[in-house]
Parts: sequence; structure tokens; C-alpha cells
Amino acid sequence: MPELIIHPWIIRRLPKNKFFNSLPVGVLPARGRPFRGSLPCRGVSHLPRPKRLWPEPSAPDPDRFVYERSLRERGYARIAGTDEVGRGPLAGPVVAACVILPPECDPQRYRDSKQLTHEQRVVLAEELKASGALIGVGIVAAVEIDRLNILQASLRAMQLAVEKMPVAPDFLLVDGRHPVPLAIPQQALVKGDSRSASIAAASIIAKVARDALMEAMHHEYPQYNFHRHKGYGTAEHCRLLQLHGPCPLHRRSFRPVREALEKGEP
Repeated sequence: MPELIIHPWIIRRLPKNKFFNSLPVGVLPARGRPFRGSLPCRGVSHLPRPKRLWPEPSAPDPDRFVYERSLRERGYARIAGTDEVGRGPLAGPVVAACVILPPECDPQRYRDSKQLTHEQRVVLAEELKASGALIGVGIVAAVEIDRLNILQASLRAMQLAVEKMPVAPDFLLVDGRHPVPLAIPQQALVKGDSRSASIAAASIIAKVARDALMEAMHHEYPQYNFHRHKGYGTAEHCRLLQLHGPCPLHRRSFRPVREALEKGEP
């Protein structure tokens, strides 16, 4: 397999960031497309309905540890949640995290990172590291997002995060509809970050990690104010993109960036 390229701006910036110094971070602009397994067939009425592995949460504030608890009862010991952030921005990498929560933690503290303030996410991320939670982080750069497409890049980032874990999980709870391309038993959960504490914890770690990276990138490219919008397509970012044109962090396959490139061509 050929040597994989790690972009220089990542190498320069990660060692200077306090948050990244304490995390095992995998940066892999990967070669090739991850395998996407087939989905289970539907409409087979003559087969018995399979027994649920866990009950469906129905309360307004459901037990977000029900999946992990049910899996532990079935013999799984290292149950990890994985999630990604950064699918929608016009610039910057997609970042994923994988987390195995310690058994004694309070799972109700961890919820979808989008429901938390930046300050709350930072506090919870530090608590996770101090509690003995097992954490891995994966990063896929913008150039690889353009090459793979954002879905495949997101799956690759989650794969990297799992591979950077200090110990290998024996079951994965994955946010979304698509499995991670790894030979590990797993379950994809739509809106998993609001249904599983492990996935929610992973979303918190990934969000804090990506925010820290984009704040560092502001010093490299201050004309775009990455520290304010983190690369998302806000009105301010789109205006600055049209004014200055794209930088190496921008995703050329995304329409606003592509249009800015076409506008700047003679």
C-alpha cells in the first residue's frame, strides 16, 4: 500500500493544541472507498419477527444507556459509541470520535452535542478524559472529502476513530444509517446521539476536537474568521469566500466553493 499523505497544516497545528495532545488522533486521507454492506431485506412476511435486542425508549427523557446495558447482558464488555461532526461545512475536515464509557459513569449527563453550549461540551469532554473513558479520534481532510464524497469520508473518519482506540471494542453503536467498514459487530442508530449515551459522548468529543482545530486554523487563514463559524456556510463565511476565494481548507466539491472558484477564473 502506498504511503498515505498527512497534510502539513494538521501536523503543524495538532501538537500545539492542548485538547489534541491528550487524545489518540488518527489522520488518514485514505485510499479507496470503504465497503458498504448490504441492508437487510424487507417485506418477507412469512418469517417470524426477530426478538428485539433492547426495548425501544418511549419516555420524554429516555434512558440513554438502555442499548449498552442490554448488550452487556448479552456478554459484550467493550461497547463503544461512534459519531462524526463536520459533514455540512464548506471548509475543514470531518472529525469522528469513538468512546467507551466507564461502567460507573452517569450516562444521563451525555446528550447530543448540538443540544449543548460550547462551554458545556468542553466541560463534559474534560470530564470524559478524567473519568477513564476510552477515546479515539479520526480526521479526514477536505481534499479527501472531495475525492471520496462526504458520506464515505464520514465513514472513514469513524473507522479511524475506532482503530485509534486503546483497546478494540467488541460492539459498536453507530450514529446514522450506515455501518462502519470494520469487522466488528455493530448497530446503526438513526439519531443515535439522542438515544445512546456512548454515541452522545462521541459526538461531544468530536465536536470539541473539530472546534479546536478550526480555531487553530483561524491563525493560518484569518481572512475567513474560521474561529467564528467553524467552516459552516454562514452568511459571513459565504461573503468572505466570495471576497477572498477558497483556501486549501475549502471543499472544492461543495457548490458554494465551486462557484467561488469559477467566479475567480479569468
